[in-house]
Amino acid sequence: MKNKPYFTDEDLSDCKFLEGDIHPGKYPFTRGIYPEMYIKKLWTMRQYTGFGTPEETNQRFKKMIKEGQTGLSLALDLPTQLGYDPDHHLSKGEVGRVGVSIWSKESMERVLRDIDIEKISLSMTINATAGILFAFYLVIAEERGIEWKNLRGTLQNDILKEFAARGNYIYPVRHSLRLALDVMEFSFKNVPKFYPVSVSGYHYREKGASAVQEVAFTIADAIEYVRGLAERGVDPELALKRLSFFFASHNNFFEEIAKFRAARRVWAQIVKEKFNVKDEKAMHLRFHTQTAGSTLQAQEPMLNIIRTAYQAMAAVLGGTQSLHTNSFDEALSLPSEEAALIALRTQQILAYETGIPETVDPLGGSYYVEKLTRELEGKIFDLLKQIEEKGGAAECIERNYFQRWIEENAYKEQREVEEGKKKIVGVNVFKREKIKKIKIFKIKSKGEKEEIKKIKKFRKKRDEKGVRIALEELRTAVSENENLMKFILNCARMNCTLGEISYELEKIWGRV
Repeated sequence: MKNKPYFTDEDLSDCKFLEGDIHPGKYPFTRGIYPEMYIKKLWTMRQYTGFGTPEETNQRFKKMIKEGQTGLSLALDLPTQLGYDPDHHLSKGEVGRVGVSIWSKESMERVLRDIDIEKISLSMTINATAGILFAFYLVIAEERGIEWKNLRGTLQNDILKEFAARGNYIYPVRHSLRLALDVMEFSFKNVPKFYPVSVSGYHYREKGASAVQEVAFTIADAIEYVRGLAERGVDPELALKRLSFFFASHNNFFEEIAKFRAARRVWAQIVKEKFNVKDEKAMHLRFHTQTAGSTLQAQEPMLNIIRTAYQAMAAVLGGTQSLHTNSFDEALSLPSEEAALIALRTQQILAYETGIPETVDPLGGSYYVEKLTRELEGKIFDLLKQIEEKGGAAECIERNYFQRWIEENAYKEQREVEEGKKKIVGVNVFKREKIKKIKIFKIKSKGEKEEIKKIKKFRKKRDEKGVRIALEELRTAVSENENLMKFILNCARMNCTLGEISYELEKIWGRV
């Protein structure tokens, strides 16, 4: 939307206002999905954590809980995301590097040791192997005597965006989609408070998508999942109530606020019309937000604290249900404990000192924000129409439409930075010659060796016959097109490793 010096009610003359544009908690939820939003309950404060050994991650979790973090968010290393155990030759040098290594129920237990998972929710950023990590988590709960119905948390389990934006997939698109739907269907029936998918626009945005593309691609993916579940006989209302979303909060302050408001409007209308849903709770767009990692700069890293604070404020003004604030050193390394604490304190200051949570949608009624919300809504619907005409999200991803559209936008934005049209303080404007160096967080190099020793010891102690039978039953279930979660769970109980379980699927489906 082209900015004007100021906006008036004349700019809103073509805007159709519904009850939910005036009252929060009403369809189409422009002002928020709950009537009181943060007045009675603040958003969940999560800090994405995972590095080194399970013990190191466990220590950071407990430290951040003590400092006031209200939800856990687990980062997994690349071998875990790609279905490899730490002693696989392709895991060398990557174990515990960009997340923690979880290769069995034993390592999941070490990550969650002395943490009451019945009282604190756990979010896991895992996709291709989401069902396996979920199984490890559920078995740990079983062994602690916790009923699954009491577990709260979120699995990312959004495999479609992996093919278009992130690249951490294992099996071909259609087989990967089947596995993701298996996890969702199983969770709806057996772990009713858990969100088994977080449809993720964040990674589209980090790849280079615009605000409109971020929302449209995410909603298109969500439509694909709900449609796939409906074909299995899952009631759309049941599925929609356990669907969550994940967005980025970028630098353009007002555009981001309007984006979140527009996303709620678009989703509510689509759900009501496309899936004939009557229950308003099933129309809610519930979302987690993370401040934009791609906007953080290695030059003058302390400035990233300021960027993150503005982005966090936009997310809260936009009505997020959960928030992660990035650490100032993330353009250089994994977050140090000090940087992670400052990121958490950023949220706490926003929650307890600014007064923003005391009013629902405080920018509602702003001429500019309302006009921008409607304009973004229109552009999102236009792009969704294009996607549907091309066969839907999965078809578009298989034919590289999403990928090409993102690349075109990313190229345009990078050119604007290089030509100075888009200004970044400390990078292409107001650059300083000498910058005080910050202390870089480093992972202990011995962590990989420790995990390899542990997995070898783990294999020697288990019932090999039981392992073999569990894996054979899983392989048979893959061929017979059964829901795989109960077989993956049995493998987890029998002490099969992540790599072994993943490889059984690979034998049938192949690896891409």
